[in-house]
Amino acid sequence: MLGAMGFLYGAKKLDLPGAPPRVPLRGYVLALLALVASLLLVLAYWHNAEQREMKTVQAEFTAETDAIAELLRQRLAYFELVARGGVSLFATVDRPSAGQWQGYVDGLNIAARYPDMLGLGFAPYMDRTELQDLQLDMRDAGQGFYVVRPGGVRGRYGPILYLEPRTAANREAIGYDMLTDPARQAAMIAARDTGTMRISGPVRLLQDGSGQGTGVVLYAPIYRFGTPGTMQARRAALQGWIHAPLDVHKFVDIALRTTQRHTALTIRDRGADGNAAPLYADHEELAGADGDSRLDRTMALDLYGRTWELEFRSDARASLAARAPELRTTLGTGVLASLLLFGIALVLARTEALTERKAELLADSYQRSELRFRNAMRFSAIGQALLDRSGVIVDANPALAAIFDTTTDELAGSRFGSHFIDAHDQARNTREFAAVAEGVFRTTRQWRSAAGELRHAQLTYAPVPGEIGQDVASLVQVEDITERVLAHAREQALNRTLEARVALRTRELTHANQELESFAYSVSHDLRAPLRTIEGFSRLLGERYADRVDETGRDYLARVRAAAGRMDDLIDALLKMSRVSRGPLKLEPLDLVPIARDVVAELRAGQPERTVEVDIEPGLHAVGDAALVRNLLQNLIGNAWKFTADTDGARIVVGREADADGLAAFFVRDNGAGFSQEYVGKLFRPFQRLHNPEEFEGNGIGLASVKRIVERHGGTVSAEGQPGGGATFRFTLPREAPAA
Repeated sequence: MLGAMGFLYGAKKLDLPGAPPRVPLRGYVLALLALVASLLLVLAYWHNAEQREMKTVQAEFTAETDAIAELLRQRLAYFELVARGGVSLFATVDRPSAGQWQGYVDGLNIAARYPDMLGLGFAPYMDRTELQDLQLDMRDAGQGFYVVRPGGVRGRYGPILYLEPRTAANREAIGYDMLTDPARQAAMIAARDTGTMRISGPVRLLQDGSGQGTGVVLYAPIYRFGTPGTMQARRAALQGWIHAPLDVHKFVDIALRTTQRHTALTIRDRGADGNAAPLYADHEELAGADGDSRLDRTMALDLYGRTWELEFRSDARASLAARAPELRTTLGTGVLASLLLFGIALVLARTEALTERKAELLADSYQRSELRFRNAMRFSAIGQALLDRSGVIVDANPALAAIFDTTTDELAGSRFGSHFIDAHDQARNTREFAAVAEGVFRTTRQWRSAAGELRHAQLTYAPVPGEIGQDVASLVQVEDITERVLAHAREQALNRTLEARVALRTRELTHANQELESFAYSVSHDLRAPLRTIEGFSRLLGERYADRVDETGRDYLARVRAAAGRMDDLIDALLKMSRVSRGPLKLEPLDLVPIARDVVAELRAGQPERTVEVDIEPGLHAVGDAALVRNLLQNLIGNAWKFTADTDGARIVVGREADADGLAAFFVRDNGAGFSQEYVGKLFRPFQRLHNPEEFEGNGIGLASVKRIVERHGGTVSAEGQPGGGATFRFTLPREAPAA
């Protein structure tokens, strides 16, 4: 360029005779201006191309993040199905044994199919009495002593009872009370009150010995006799939870292993207080990415009562580097075209500028639309295909190829209907395409997999508007619903099995009641006859042959008669306790104050010489069976009356405590002999006594009857005391009559 300028300057300056004619300066100036303008246009075009590629990278980044979020959601949906399968097992069996639970979990093959799920377990929802009963049952069954940790007395327990597969880490987790952990407790209580599955916030996994792992726990509530309609009923009917601890890092890596990632991912759990706790973070860093070249996006996923905040990051320059050869080719071609069209660059530049601006807008709009559509097909977990007017596949996504066990290249060009078992039903294919022309059309069809398995699919046809003469006429979505169909069939079979079991258990219960009545009749008649014979002959022997029997013999006869009398009392007690468990409940509103006063009046009439201060608080209202509640108060107040016999200033208090879980809470307190708290577990068992018969009479049936009466009303009973310091018995009854 400089040489040409120098040549022009010299020619103008010399202007010698006989020299070649001077080249007009204006022509070179215009040519140089045209060259400069064309080069600037090429540079502008290259810059615009780079910007378009940057927009393409941003669109791909958005599509990839959407796909990642959907894959995480779908992975959690698989775990929900596994947990609900455990809930269904409890619907068929009141409480499966450890062997049954192990068989169920082994059938799921969790270690191979769900390595990010560290186990599948069951945690019962119990009070202290139920926990002690469970511990005694397990010890009596030879399963060792079931230890709950951390220790301490609590109102409710949620310890891990089953956790499979039975690895060393899972065995160590047995007995851990998850209700003591605030994060686990919040999810468990939410699942209990809503009747739906809930996921916890970040917790330290029990299976991680280092204590560095981050995980979450999925909880599915289990209720007795189905899910109640109200929160109070759900709290009362809760049996426990199916829980599944998840390793978040493994969960994310497995969920995203089918996609090629170009973004860095960070997951935070945002609680109700607005604070975010880290759950997952990629180890890779965006080296060299500044604020202009870094792509950021934040999404919120609402998952089972928690909100996961997904933060994505990507280096746009690194993505553009892969497209650098194309950009360099564009730049080189533009410069070459500028040099070749040197003479007409100025005229073409103006035209090209106008055309380029219009083409850029059209190309950008078309590219965005095409990219959105292609990415929607490519990243969709549901099979999709574009069909022409003859039903031939024009294009298909990888999900559809996975469904038919083939590749997208083999699907292209094949007839869509030929992949189903009724491929030769031409009438059906015609009806389907006719329905597509009128709008969205849904139907179901079947096909066989490469292994010969019969599969079910739901098809959704939709017309695709386009340009005249376009080969694409419709879009069809193919969703594999085989598991849904099989689950529905299993549910129906389970319902039939459950109905049969209910009928069988009803017959067994009727038969058991009949046997119980026969047993009671035998006890009241057949067993009493021999006792009367023993007592009568012993008495006659003592009266008629008293002079022939020495003092030792007469003592033996007295012991025989006393033992026969105690046996008769035990038979009476057994009959009374059997009547407590039989007969329908007649629930009605009750005022416990007059009932308690009647009981105290009877006790005072039986022992008028005793002076006992009895304080009965007003307003003791509840719902229950009048006869059974009277029996309940007779036993509790009678116990307090009996064990204050040797106490100066004997005092008995009958009162009410704060209600809880829809139940009215009451207590009976005395300042009598009391008992040692370490033997409280024996109080409510038949024939278990903590005092010698010589001190206080009784047969050990009263408190066992109290426990049965309270449990028949859906309540609980507990006791506490200390030797010489009196005792307090607490029990609960329904506060309101159940809804019809």
